[in-house]
Amino acid sequence: MVSLQEIAAKLAETFGDDYLSHQLWQEELTLVIQRESITKVLTYLRDHGDYLFKQLIDLCGVDYPEREQRFEVVYHLLSVKYNRRLRLKVYTDENSPVPSATAVYSAANWWEREAWDLFGIHFEGHPDLRRLLTDYGFEGHPLRKDFPLTGYVEVRYDDERKRVVYEDVQLPQAYRNFDFLSPWEGITPLLPGDEKATGNREDKP
Repeated sequence: MVSLQEIAAKLAETFGDDYLSHQLWQEELTLVIQRESITKVLTYLRDHGDYLFKQLIDLCGVDYPEREQRFEVVYHLLSVKYNRRLRLKVYTDENSPVPSATAVYSAANWWEREAWDLFGIHFEGHPDLRRLLTDYGFEGHPLRKDFPLTGYVEVRYDDERKRVVYEDVQLPQAYRNFDFLSPWEGITPLLPGDEKATGNREDKP
């Protein structure tokens, strides 16, 4: 059987400038591909007799906000004939669209919608790119690392208006005076300067 290292070398030679790099770790091969070339590469891997990656089993986004191209789009392919799996990655930012893979794999449709909804990754050529998991009027993309944990609005049913309403998030919290000497607070060492300290706890039986 052809090794993953040999497959990586052969694909690097085949794809030329479309190929950026690869990583082989724990018997898993990951190829990094030029964003503009992803559909061409996917089509080749699907149709070529040496590979036959006929199934797209997953497509997802990853956010690295410290990078210039903060998003990775990750494709997981399966070849049933050769019992192999392959991972492909492309890099993009908030403004650069990724070519849609829906013409190559119909399964990409909802996964690309999910990546658009949760990360704001735009897929050029997608037939119906709209939100999938959040509401149509939702603001922002909730799986971005810079999205606030509380979100921007909260939803509730208003009895007076007899409908669902959206309101700005309000998280009032009463002042809490923590008693760090209480066994219920979970901290056993004494804190310096605590006026309730009567001695060194370590000296007590």
